Amino acid sequence: MTIRFDDRVAIVTGAGGGIGRAYALELAKRGARVVVNDLGASTDGSGHSDAARAVVAEIEAAGGEAIADGGSVTDAAAMIAMAEAAKARWGRIDILINNAGVLRDKSFAKMTPEDFRFVVDVHLIGSANATKAVWDIMREQGYGRVLMTASSSGLFGNFGQANYGAAKLGLAGLARTLHLEGAKHGIRVNTIAPVAGTRMTEGLFPEAAFAAFAPEHVAPAALFLVSEGAPSNMIVGAGAGVVQAAYVTLTQGAVLASGTPEAVAAQWAEITDRTGEIVPGSGAEQTMAILSKLQRRTSAF
Repeated sequence: MTIRFDDRVAIVTGAGGGIGRAYALELAKRGARVVVNDLGASTDGSGHSDAARAVVAEIEAAGGEAIADGGSVTDAAAMIAMAEAAKARWGRIDILINNAGVLRDKSFAKMTPEDFRFVVDVHLIGSANATKAVWDIMREQGYGRVLMTASSSGLFGNFGQANYGAAKLGLAGLARTLHLEGAKHGIRVNTIAPVAGTRMTEGLFPEAAFAAFAPEHVAPAALFLVSEGAPSNMIVGAGAGVVQAAYVTLTQGAVLASGTPEAVAAQWAEITDRTGEIVPGSGAEQTMAILSKLQRRTSAF
């Protein structure tokens, strides 16, 4: 099986360098027409550059087709303009990879509200802005692939990244809801948690490991997740040629012997027992699991 993107139109935010650039180049190599979005800012969100145009030039030099967009994902109007420009030129939008991001790492004790809000705005609100701009187009054409970018910092926590972790786990939640809402319109929504050696992670890896975690090694998982045969509602980790799946699970839990915190403490081992845990397909399944457990213990329902 060969995965191709001929006649598909893809938007990649934050594609002026690092992982986003790798996505854009590989999509174009496999036939996609690509909107290369990048504000060109530094890792903390300051400054500008011509990074997007440089990636477009690379794609065109290889015989591909692409356009540059310098809009900020935090600007909803700019995202709408980007989507309108793509549709006006190519007639449709099939793929959106929300990749744009910034870092402002500090311990929570030292983090300012402004630093917290800015990182959440770029990652979470920015992804919502870009997705909203293409959502109706995808619904109308009956086809769409959306990829959110989470992080192990959001899924599992990481010291000094309260802002980043909050935004990244929020993206996983956004993806799960959009998966439900987009399903009947042929829209599949997934989340990737990449590990790569980029300017955002430079200094975190030893030199040899930095090379092993090249951004190009994340692209295979991302492209699969936006392909025609992609799954939906998945959280996938990728880095250094390793691809993983992550799940949010729910234990069977326990019916409390009494409605007291002491009962929770006494039954904690049963509550946290992972035997028979499930992976709910929606939030409603938690309620259904509770009702099912109660039905087995009482005739009240």
